[in-house]
Amino acid sequence: MNQLHETKSAIDSVLRIMAEREYAASTIKTHRGILNSLIKFMEKNHYTKMEEHVGLAYIKERTGATMNGFWGPGNQKINTTLKPVQNLFYYLDNGDLSYFMRSKIKPFQCPFAFKSEYQLFQKEYRERNYANATIVCNNNIVRRLLTFLLKKVNSSDDITITHLTEFLAAFAGCRPRYVSTVLYVLRNYFTFLQDMNIIKTDLAASLPHVRILRNAFIPHAWETDDVRKLLASIDRNSTKGKRDYAILLMIVHLGLRVSDIRNMRLSDLNWNRKTITLSVRKTGQALELPLLDDIGWAIIDYLKNGRPQTACNRLFVRHRAPFDSFGENQSFYSELHRYMQVAGITPPTGVHCGLHSLRSTLARNMLEAKTPLPVISEVLGHTNINTTSIYLKIDLDGLRKCALDPEEVL
Repeated sequence: MNQLHETKSAIDSVLRIMAEREYAASTIKTHRGILNSLIKFMEKNHYTKMEEHVGLAYIKERTGATMNGFWGPGNQKINTTLKPVQNLFYYLDNGDLSYFMRSKIKPFQCPFAFKSEYQLFQKEYRERNYANATIVCNNNIVRRLLTFLLKKVNSSDDITITHLTEFLAAFAGCRPRYVSTVLYVLRNYFTFLQDMNIIKTDLAASLPHVRILRNAFIPHAWETDDVRKLLASIDRNSTKGKRDYAILLMIVHLGLRVSDIRNMRLSDLNWNRKTITLSVRKTGQALELPLLDDIGWAIIDYLKNGRPQTACNRLFVRHRAPFDSFGENQSFYSELHRYMQVAGITPPTGVHCGLHSLRSTLARNMLEAKTPLPVISEVLGHTNINTTSIYLKIDLDGLRKCALDPEEVL
């Protein structure tokens, strides 16, 4: 009975945290009703400890749905019951609440034959100080490989280049850049396995190379009128609109990466000197940028009239409780395209139009204003001026000056 008391105490803590973090009163009321009902279910069925099978049994009794785990799609009735139960489990595991989305697919369970080396590889990520977003991307590929190999080999040392050729055939329709990423991850993984003496064959050396020409891609840049339409489409009377307007202004005028926007802290703003000082997420170098007047006033409007009350030290936070920082993979892609739709802006066919394209637009505008390349490189936070030179190909006026007269050449 003591363990059931612990569950009741955890429920009280969950509801208290929700109230402190200003969840909607209706949401707290729903959570309280469902979690109290869960306790009655446990008492009736003589469960003393909150475990996954207990939660799933409760969900089945309440909704009639049989679930294999806390994942997969669900209707509104299932979701309403499932969320409070998941929040309770999250608190029991972590002692806190945090925003998370339920996975639509079954969580990865590493096949036993590859489990030990997979866990060692996860440790290697941390020792190499990989960014969380990089780990997620790499793991997606490694997990797909291990799932593919499950019914083909009994250990990593049994993997042959034939297996890898068959695995890579699934990426035949993908873009060369992504195929190159897949090969890089596989090469990295098999080099690690060989260094750890888990495999004897040098599989990494057998993998093909995809040549990616750096200058083969032309960055997409917006028309100036479209940028104005985009900013004008945002409802700046809404709290979320105030946040999104400030974010887009910082990208349009300062060329900040999404990762730096996500991680920007309140302390990065120096109101006396009117500067923004941050450590660039991608390169780790320090960057100081001017806090332009329009950006400054947009941030002030957001802080005074839009930002939720929260202990989070990030400048921009979620506007759905709990009001904490954005996840590592938040790209604001859906928000951007929603505003594009409101503004009547249609991206060119075959062009991936994300927030990075606004960064390209700033680079083009600076080139057209005759800004020296080293200055552009510093503003964009590049460590190498060669990286900045990729934007030269979208400076049409500058390219016209490089045109050769065929008669002079011949």
